[in-house]
Amino acid sequence: MRKTVYEGRMVNLIVEDVTLPNGVVTRLEFMTHPGASAVVPLHDDDTITILRQYRHAVGQYLWEVPAGKLDRKGEDPLACAKRELAEEAGLAAKEWTKLGSIYTTPGFCDEIIHLYLARSLEPVEQHLERDEVIEVHRMTLQEALAKIPTEEIRDTKTVGALLAAARMLGK
Repeated sequence: MRKTVYEGRMVNLIVEDVTLPNGVVTRLEFMTHPGASAVVPLHDDDTITILRQYRHAVGQYLWEVPAGKLDRKGEDPLACAKRELAEEAGLAAKEWTKLGSIYTTPGFCDEIIHLYLARSLEPVEQHLERDEVIEVHRMTLQEALAKIPTEEIRDTKTVGALLAAARMLGK
């Protein structure tokens, strides 16, 4: 049995009876998500653009890389990354490098986030959505990485994207 319990703007909640690889039959609850893209925007002076975004679910501002969900199933993740970089950070990039992808919370959700490094940046008009409360900042990649062990940066997509960018750049 598979039943959609709730259909929302961001996620759907599913209840399903499943047989696990070890033969155990159980009922699971999980969320489906269309996926997302996240971007580390690297400027020519080796700084990155990073956002402080208010997140109601945790009741605070979080340091995050620009990111957003795929508008529809099957949307090209790079197209999503380009759109979100412009909308949230007011930037466009001429060079794009795929850094990989991550599952954010595979214990209960199928969300996958595609990670990118964007270079050769230029300013464009920012277009925040009504429910986005965002401050745009710049810092070095090393400064951002130093915020991970101090828990100033705790957002999983941001941690993954920063670490992947640092590895790709040899930092």
